[in-house]
Amino acid sequence: MSIRSGLPPSVNHTVNPQTGEQFLRCCLAPDALVMLPVAQLTEVLRIPIEQITPIPHLPAWVMGVYNWRGEVLWMVDLGHLLGFEPWHQRSVSPLYTAAVLHADFSDQRLGVNHELGEDRQMLGLVVTQVQEIEWCDPGQLQSPSPSAVTPELAPFLRGYWLKPTGEVLASLDGNALLAAMPKA
Repeated sequence: MSIRSGLPPSVNHTVNPQTGEQFLRCCLAPDALVMLPVAQLTEVLRIPIEQITPIPHLPAWVMGVYNWRGEVLWMVDLGHLLGFEPWHQRSVSPLYTAAVLHADFSDQRLGVNHELGEDRQMLGLVVTQVQEIEWCDPGQLQSPSPSAVTPELAPFLRGYWLKPTGEVLASLDGNALLAAMPKA
């Protein structure tokens, strides 16, 4: 399913599209809502569990690899990476929902060698649920107090967005997620 054409059109129009950015709203746990920048997403996938091949000797949040369009796509349990309960400890559906994240090459944190680092430019982020597209002005993101952020979440957090409804969403930094992948 393509991000730009296949997601539900339930968009929050409280932000002027000319000053805002689109974010994909995802659920990691019952009270854990995050936003990923749509500009860095390629596709949303539904993947049967058995199609992810585990790779030993990697961090527990790396689920393995998946054959995506003939390419090797590393799959990460986003909730586990951010400090939530791992997928393998939950009773879940036999299908994973994953958002395919790609690099913003203007960000130097990735350290991507365009000749050698191809495998670190795309990443499958497994989430509990993909919900909708939200418009958010990045200037409205609020910095959290250090005591309110877990050490697992801190490196990946751009800020929090307090919606007019009182709902709070954590905005994640896509390039920080890509940079966290273990180096070969």
